[in-house]
Amino acid sequence: MTDTELLQALYNDMQTVKHKVTSLDEKVASLDEKVASLDEKVASLDEKVASLDEKVASLECEVSKINVTLENETNRNIKIIAEGHLDLSRKLNEAVRLSSDIKAKQEIQDIYINMHQNQLRAL
Repeated sequence: MTDTELLQALYNDMQTVKHKVTSLDEKVASLDEKVASLDEKVASLDEKVASLDEKVASLECEVSKINVTLENETNRNIKIIAEGHLDLSRKLNEAVRLSSDIKAKQEIQDIYINMHQNQLRAL
């Protein structure tokens, strides 16, 4: 093999390497664009996650306030109302019992009135 042939073969190999390097450069440039796009998307996601974290913290605060209100006010008020209803129930039971007693006495009085009316008619 002559020097010219060797140089030509070397030149051809260099052209192939040059073509591959150019192709590799294009792929790296494309990859750089994709990485830049991915960085933008990650930055956008970071902002959204930060916003969601703030909202979750706000919701946790609101839920805590609601729980405190339920424990301190609502449950206590329900107990007070329940105690009032219990008293009303007792008073109703007492009124029903008194009404029954009065009705029983009235029936006895009606019987006595009937007996006296019959005695008066007999006279």
